Amino acid sequence: MADAREKLHTNSQTLKLLVFVAVGFLFLGWLFNTPPGLLGKADAIGYAVCHRIDLRSFHLGDRTLPLCARCTGMHLGALLGLVYQSAFSRRKAGLPPIRVLVVLGLLASAFFLDGGNSFLSLIPGAPTLYTPQNWLRLFTGTSMGVVMAALLFPAFNQTAWRDWQPQPALSGIRQLAGLVLLAAILDLVVLTQNPLILYPLALLSAIAVLVELTLVYAMVSMMIFRLENAYTSLAKMMLPLTAGFGLGLAQIALLDIIRYLLTGTWDGFHLG
Repeated sequence: MADAREKLHTNSQTLKLLVFVAVGFLFLGWLFNTPPGLLGKADAIGYAVCHRIDLRSFHLGDRTLPLCARCTGMHLGALLGLVYQSAFSRRKAGLPPIRVLVVLGLLASAFFLDGGNSFLSLIPGAPTLYTPQNWLRLFTGTSMGVVMAALLFPAFNQTAWRDWQPQPALSGIRQLAGLVLLAAILDLVVLTQNPLILYPLALLSAIAVLVELTLVYAMVSMMIFRLENAYTSLAKMMLPLTAGFGLGLAQIALLDIIRYLLTGTWDGFHLG
């Protein structure tokens, strides 16, 4: 029995080492083959998940942000939602009550309505409900980010923690209202387009993409390694989190390669 335990421990340590080394090489390879500077790396992340059309993006000086207005809102909103729930709900993993789900459904509907209207504006002669605006893209994108966080946070908790709690992570309208209010304030801050504010938010929006992918792929890794509900602290979760980060970065790198081969440029798509 002792020999079996020792062998299992050795295999676990070997697996951790292999994962850490593989992710380390992947990260270095991505760093050395993407545009230089912090904003350059943020651009490379945005390049994998967003069209980055100039007219549909906010600007930091004469350069577009790493993500378009809608994606900037969506990923900042998701990051805000994850942090908010971490502060107030910790390891709660229940889905929101019906009244909260209804509001989240309305927020998601606003996202799809504005996105559909914005898409129709690209088609000559197509009818649109109203003239698309970047501030609307930002607000509806942030709304969708809140929805994403409301689903991702409890899903991760229920998959990862041994002592997860069945109570809803967003327990009621009041708690959701606090999150929506913070999201609205965040959007108003973005709309100031102050470079001193936009620069850190631009980096945070790109980091948010990696955080979301890391959490999703960490859950996948836990299922693959049969480590669901095995953890009592983040420190003990390094293997699936590192694997999740590596898989998320691999997805970004693959999409970067495909898009660069098709376009030959790190720029966003150009209209017309």
